[in-house]
Amino acid sequence: MSIDTVSVEKAKLSFDNTEVAFKAKSDNLLKQDYLLFASMNYNGLVKFGTSFINFAIKVRLPFVKSIVKATLFKHFCGGESIADSQNTIKELAKSNVGTILDYSVEGEAEESSFDATLEETLRTINLAKGNPDIPFCVFKPTGFGSGDLMEKIQLKQDLTEEERDAFQRIRSRFDRACRAAYENNVKVFIDAEDSWYQDPIDMLVYEMMEKYNKEKAIVYNTFQMYRKYMLDRMTKAHQDAKEKGYQFGAKLVRGAYMEKERARAAANGYEDPIQPTKDATDKQFDDGVRYCIDNNDTIAIACCSHNENSNRLLADLIVDRNLDPNDDRYFFAQLFGMSDNITFNLADTGFNIGKYVPYGPLEKTLPYLFRRAEENTSIAGQSSRELTLIQKELDRRKKSR
Repeated sequence: MSIDTVSVEKAKLSFDNTEVAFKAKSDNLLKQDYLLFASMNYNGLVKFGTSFINFAIKVRLPFVKSIVKATLFKHFCGGESIADSQNTIKELAKSNVGTILDYSVEGEAEESSFDATLEETLRTINLAKGNPDIPFCVFKPTGFGSGDLMEKIQLKQDLTEEERDAFQRIRSRFDRACRAAYENNVKVFIDAEDSWYQDPIDMLVYEMMEKYNKEKAIVYNTFQMYRKYMLDRMTKAHQDAKEKGYQFGAKLVRGAYMEKERARAAANGYEDPIQPTKDATDKQFDDGVRYCIDNNDTIAIACCSHNENSNRLLADLIVDRNLDPNDDRYFFAQLFGMSDNITFNLADTGFNIGKYVPYGPLEKTLPYLFRRAEENTSIAGQSSRELTLIQKELDRRKKSR
């Protein structure tokens, strides 16, 4: 699609266009989605439900696993394996939406599990090689190594010889994944983690950028804009990249651990690392988008947000500055199962867009699924917005018949 065409289409970019947003879903699927989001609208129900599911899975109550798989898992995950996710990849591709396969197994703490996660990440990179339907791969740093160890490093505590060896294995896993991405011309997101051990993660990510981002951005760091001073951290890291002569990959998110971050800060008596208001977070995020576009000769941006205003801001900047919307340095993404009104309308208007598609064995993806349920409860209006859009589309279909 040409820039002129997108300029014409800009006026048609409406995140309220439910016909485009839900084109791939039947009436029955939409009704199932409505019931799911209606349930997540009640905080007490979510808290009870997640506790009960954890208990039921542990004691192997019959039918519970099947119920979870047919509801939460089906809505927010692509499948239990890469092969199981193929149908999701194909369906998204029909609407020009890419898939970002995310192996969402959490809470593993053994070296063998870290190695297994690396091997799974390498399989996703191999699948993405030359595959336009998979524009990015991703890994979570604590899938490759211990967060407790990285916390000790951030605190500058002395490490035992065994811990130093363990950190070298983390570095090696980072390098193997990023080298494979570079050799296969596949872009890779490295997710952000908790603030109390993010510094050593940043250190490793910038090492990888310096090695593999010489010609273009392959490795992307993640910036949680609900954290104070994050724009300053990002701009400083970008300036350092310019001085060292490599391209900078910036994945902008608002953040996913606010309650935990604030509770830990209060319990340990240090400054709350989270922005004081949502407006402050929104401003920092949008200023970050503008900074990336202002420096687009050396920065590739991925706007990974469910915020309609921020997505529209980047879309408008691309068009207003006569940038090529098909340039892979400008990318949008949302989580699978959320904000389809943003994803599919951006795709329909010609922008580069993808869905984060988590996958993995059901029992091991429960922490991820519970976070999604809690997120839809805690984010102001998230479930209500989803419900309103689904109801609008059901009403539109009824009137059109």
